[in-house]
Amino acid sequence: MANEPVEVKKAPSTPATPDAWRALRSEMERLFDRFAGGFGAPSFGRVFEMFPSFATATSLPVPAVDITEDDAAYKITAELPGLTEKDVEVSLSDDGLTIKGEKSAESEKKEKNCYLSERSYGAFERSFTLPSGVQADKIAASVTNGVLTVTIPKGAAATKKTIEVKAAA
Repeated sequence: MANEPVEVKKAPSTPATPDAWRALRSEMERLFDRFAGGFGAPSFGRVFEMFPSFATATSLPVPAVDITEDDAAYKITAELPGLTEKDVEVSLSDDGLTIKGEKSAESEKKEKNCYLSERSYGAFERSFTLPSGVQADKIAASVTNGVLTVTIPKGAAATKKTIEVKAAA
């Protein structure tokens, strides 16, 4: 039996669209956030921040976020270079906190034999599941030098009670 050449056929590939990448990224972040349990563990969603090719011309990369906790509050700190408080929206619904932002820039350069006009726009959105026992009405947010800080005060500690189990009558 002689060595016969093997023909390898490749399936035609179609390039992924930016919407497909965005959908995949969103689903993976949801999966990892569900697995991590919100504030109980670091978010695995930041893995995708290492791959700038996921960002498109119409979106900003997901901002880098740090989540810390002390005895009084949780703090979410997000790096938003170039953005001010007017460019950022923080909203609360049920047990979720959402940070949205957008940035637009326009520049024009006129010289003797050159005219350059550039416009750019980008938006991002990031959501977090809040743990139970926070004081939602006292959440505060501020932007300083392109860094957003959201402070989420803790509420009264949940009481732990053992419930007596009785036999049914």
